[in-house]
Amino acid sequence: MPHLTLEYSANLADAEGMKHLCEELAKILIEQREADKPVFPIGGVRVRAIRCDEYFVADGQPDFAFAHANLKIGAGRSEDAKRSTGDALFQVMTSHFSDEYQRRGLALSPGNQRVQRGWHVEAQQSARPPSQVTP
Repeated sequence: MPHLTLEYSANLADAEGMKHLCEELAKILIEQREADKPVFPIGGVRVRAIRCDEYFVADGQPDFAFAHANLKIGAGRSEDAKRSTGDALFQVMTSHFSDEYQRRGLALSPGNQRVQRGWHVEAQQSARPPSQVTP
């Protein structure tokens, strides 16, 4: 591990753009360091993007879009390593989708799962343009 899965709505589909995003996300995972040692083994890095043709976002407006990244990692990483990895991945996603984020209702939601003895623990954050946030 790590295994990163990016699910995205079909209205964000751009094959070359998604390929480039996967490459950038993999690069972030490979570059993570703690005490001058890699946080993740290169041979374990997997990044995949799955286009969702059937989806419904918020109240169903056809222009709304989403991208959800789920990172699965093995146990044993420090909280600092997990936090810095998540922050770096979210920064790449935010940058990649910046035009879409400003133009439409785009929900970005990174999550992570720590896999240990078959149990999964998930945490999520969400980001939307200020105009799309309701109190």
